[in-house]
Amino acid sequence: MDFISRNLFLSRFSIIGDLDEAYLSSVPAVKYLREHYFESPVTFFCGENGTGKSTLLEALAIASGFNAEGGTRNMNFATRESHSTLHKNINITRSIPFAKDGYFLRAESFYNVATELDRLDRISIFGETTSTGFIEANYGGKSMHGQSHGESFMSLVKYRFRKNGLFFLDEPESALSPTSQMSLLCKIHELVNSGSQFVIATHSPILMSYPASEIIEITSRSASVVHYKETENYTVTRCFLDNPEKMLYSLLNSDS
Repeated sequence: MDFISRNLFLSRFSIIGDLDEAYLSSVPAVKYLREHYFESPVTFFCGENGTGKSTLLEALAIASGFNAEGGTRNMNFATRESHSTLHKNINITRSIPFAKDGYFLRAESFYNVATELDRLDRISIFGETTSTGFIEANYGGKSMHGQSHGESFMSLVKYRFRKNGLFFLDEPESALSPTSQMSLLCKIHELVNSGSQFVIATHSPILMSYPASEIIEITSRSASVVHYKETENYTVTRCFLDNPEKMLYSLLNSDS
């Protein structure tokens, strides 16, 4: 696949200095991925739970100017600080001109973002609450809380993600059916062809199939760029789907 020739908004990162939180030094993503040069407008971090892919993505997003709980660079709210201090040790290199748009979609705190959007959409005039038109102008006109989890994710992508943007997505598949994941792939492709860049932490072999993407697989022993069909997510899923009866028998009759 030939992408439009351009500089990437986020071209490099490195982890520098002494880490404030001792546990971070043992997180595989931090331990083995100290520096990276981005080679594609779509980069995936994949790996087992606990390898630190979401921790690294979160730090990159915060270092790039996004709110720790998610949203745009203009969102400034906090409900509960659960993010690490890794962003303090992230040194990023960005291209000029900077991205014109962007978003940090963090699945575990998306409820908090939706609540903040509702707050921004309300204004009190002479004791009467009315809409500011914020959600109508930016999010399709319907409160995220008035939709299912998956519907709200797709509304966000459809109405708020725009061209020439830098987007960080943390496990977006958590709310999406396989069909919706394919729809997300189409939207990613549309935005990439409009000058956008994505960095995505995911377990989804559907999302990771995006052509010419860069896949960084993080394990307990290493972090390396791999081909799609070499990822554990792909091989395990394919093995199961090729012969579910055999896999189920093995799993359910195991002595361990």
